[in-house]
Amino acid sequence: MSCIKEEMFSKACKYAINAMIYVASLSENGQRVGLKEIAKAINSPEAFTAKILQQLVKDKLLNSAKGPHGGFEIQGDPNTITIAQIVGSIDGDLIFTGCALGLEKCSEDHPCPVHHKFKAVRDHLTGMMLTTNLKDIATRVNDGISFLKY
Repeated sequence: MSCIKEEMFSKACKYAINAMIYVASLSENGQRVGLKEIAKAINSPEAFTAKILQQLVKDKLLNSAKGPHGGFEIQGDPNTITIAQIVGSIDGDLIFTGCALGLEKCSEDHPCPVHHKFKAVRDHLTGMMLTTNLKDIATRVNDGISFLKY
């Protein structure tokens, strides 16, 4: 019998984070980025990428402009957009509030068997996502310190 590893983020969320990093890395130069370029850069199917980008536009993390000079750009200041906002836009808040064992009701008053140990991990992860901004990550990519592709 083996445990099946569940992913921390959905596939859509991983693509959303990568897309936002990619767009932010180019937005520093005032560039807009087209759908095809984003999909290729993050190794995501175009139609799937389009749906993800639409959600990010709806949640005011990206701007979208049509036309020959159109494309996507970061909405607002990348210094103020956190990984937590991107995750929340695509996956909701379950990673911040959910039970490690997937129980519907798990709380301080009615904890699952691993609640207290997992709470520390979840709190650390939440803190990291709340304090990691898009500008810092995009700068690491632009400087060649971090990479979006292998």
